[in-house]
Amino acid sequence: MSKKTISIIGAGEFGRFIVQYLTPEFDVSILDPYQDLSDIECTPLSSIVGVAQADFILLAVPVKAMDAVCADLKPHIKSGQTIIELASVKMIPRDILKRSFGGMDGVNLLGVHALFGPTSGKNGIEGLNVTVSDIVGDKFDAVYGFLEKLNLNITVCTAEEHDQQMAYVQGLTHLLAKTFNEMDIPEIFLTTKTYDLLDQMWKTIRDDSDDLFDLIQSQNPYVSDVREKFLKITHEIDNRYRD
Repeated sequence: MSKKTISIIGAGEFGRFIVQYLTPEFDVSILDPYQDLSDIECTPLSSIVGVAQADFILLAVPVKAMDAVCADLKPHIKSGQTIIELASVKMIPRDILKRSFGGMDGVNLLGVHALFGPTSGKNGIEGLNVTVSDIVGDKFDAVYGFLEKLNLNITVCTAEEHDQQMAYVQGLTHLLAKTFNEMDIPEIFLTTKTYDLLDQMWKTIRDDSDDLFDLIQSQNPYVSDVREKFLKITHEIDNRYRD
C-alpha cells in the first residue's frame, strides 16, 4: 500500500524540523523559492502546482504571507485534499482558510499548532504539546491519529480558545524573554531555583526569530490586553519604590 503524500509550503526552521517526523508515514515534498532545499531529506518542489498534487498540504508560512499563498494554491486544489495551517495564532489563519477554500466541495481545513520547535524539541518531541482546531471537513480523526502516533499531548480547542490561552503562554513569556535578552544580563553564579527556571525559559526561546515575536505580539487579538495589563502592573509596582 503506497503512502499518502504530504507537501509543505515553507522551509523555515519549523518546516525543516518536522520533515523527520513526517517521512516515516508520508511521501514528503517541500516548496520554498527563497530557501536552499538541497539539505532537506524529502522531494524539493519548484512550483505550487507540484504542492497541489498532495493529499495533505501544510502551510508553514508567515501569517502575513498566507493570503497570497492560498490565492496561488486555490486554482489547483481538488475535492478530498486537506490543507493544514501551522501558525502560532489561530483566528486569523482560520479566517484566511475559510475565505480561500471554505466554499470548495470536499476540501478539508484544519489548524495545528505544535507548542515546540527545533530548540525545545531537540531531544525529541514525545510528550510535548500540540493543539488541533477543526475548521471544515472530515479529516480530523486522521490528523489526530497521526499526532497520537508521535506520542504528543494533544489538546482540541477552537481558534478563539487557542488564542486566548496563547496570549499568556506565548505573548507574555516571549515578552519577558525579549526583555531579558535586550537587558544584557551578566553571567549569574549566585542563583536560586526560581531564577534558574526563569533563565531556562528565556534561553529556550531567545533564538526564535523576530518574525515569530512580531507574529505573537501583533496577530493574536488577545495579546495587546495581556501586554497592557502586565506593563500597567509593573509600572504601578515601580512607582511604589520611587520618591
